Amino acid sequence: MDNKTIKQLLYENQDLKYQKFHAGLLNDKTIKLIGVRTPVLKKMAKEISKNDYQSFIKNNKHEFYEENILHGLILGYIKVGEEELLKMVDDFIPYIDNWAVNDIVSANLKSFKNIEINKINKYIESSNPWEIRFGLTLLLNHYINKDNLKTIYKICDNIKSDFYYVKMAIAWLLSICYIKYPKETLNYLKQANIDVFTYNKTISKICDSYRVTKEDKNYLKTLRRN
Repeated sequence: MDNKTIKQLLYENQDLKYQKFHAGLLNDKTIKLIGVRTPVLKKMAKEISKNDYQSFIKNNKHEFYEENILHGLILGYIKVGEEELLKMVDDFIPYIDNWAVNDIVSANLKSFKNIEINKINKYIESSNPWEIRFGLTLLLNHYINKDNLKTIYKICDNIKSDFYYVKMAIAWLLSICYIKYPKETLNYLKQANIDVFTYNKTISKICDSYRVTKEDKNYLKTLRRN
């Protein structure tokens, strides 16, 4: 399929009610939406990845949200070496301009489970806040295990960003760490070097989880900072 055919398929799968709903979630009038649901985009990306995906990426005009999503999703389906994948991810990052592209694509990059955690540092240390969120959501989706906890806590302590979506990504990351490793993450939270907003959002996100007991939620609420 060439890019013209792919765009035609996007319009054939357009859902105008979803377009309106999703535009409200993104809350950014500069983002151009066709209105294609994520499962459809994933199916299309899988098909493209089996064929001439290089041509699609090269000729992608990145005019629409869905074109950005397809580009990023393809990276999660192709079979290439680590070095080539990381280069392709680097080339994709400039097209991340909203939380949905970031979160959908980073969750789908399952190959990162086999990539060393220190390779995430370049994203975390970027001056681009969307790239920082990308690194944080990679950690969230692919790196939360007991061996990586101390590294993740240190990363969260070291990030100093006023960008809302970075702060929320840290809170989300730490909430999942708590759900999986409550004892270790509680010990960290008691001395965490993160700002008050992010710290309290972390507590809130933990308390939103059905996997946390009522007793633990009540205790965590007492740890909120002023």
